[in-house]
Amino acid sequence: MFDPAAFDNMKVVIEGALYDKDLDGEIAITDRNDIFNIAKMSRMFNIYFSFPEIAEGILSAKIELEARFDNLAAELLSGSVSEKLAGCYVTLQFFIEHEDEINQYQAVQKIFSGVWGELRKITQTIEYNPLAKPQKVKNVVTIDFERLIREEQMDDLVEMTEFMLTTLIDLKTYFSNG
Repeated sequence: MFDPAAFDNMKVVIEGALYDKDLDGEIAITDRNDIFNIAKMSRMFNIYFSFPEIAEGILSAKIELEARFDNLAAELLSGSVSEKLAGCYVTLQFFIEHEDEINQYQAVQKIFSGVWGELRKITQTIEYNPLAKPQKVKNVVTIDFERLIREEQMDDLVEMTEFMLTTLIDLKTYFSNG
């Protein structure tokens, strides 16, 4: 019988949590990718979502799961010295369109620190068209856990989707009132 890899199990958990929210109308799933890179022998899965009532590109989120060759090999080779490498990397990204003003960036940082904690690595990267006026930017906020997520932490993935939804709600509230 086929024994699915940790990557497969984690992917199913993430999909289940997010598709349940999509079916309930809480979010709208806008894109989904399941990629197998033959050259690097790695797998990547990501899923994008937003609120149904918000125009695409204004406010959205993505959760990405990646298993590299050494992660897959460590899991498949039983008794491997590197069994501690079995698992996946999780990266979260949020996409926010807003004015190019310092108080907007500070408010975004405060929201993320409030939901995810002060010790989490949170980076803001800005994309914009330098010829466009008035200046709107696409702020890509990345949360990198900087560690391997193992199959034993599967319940954390469901909780992570809840934190992502809380973050989107807080961002929506701020930008609706700000």
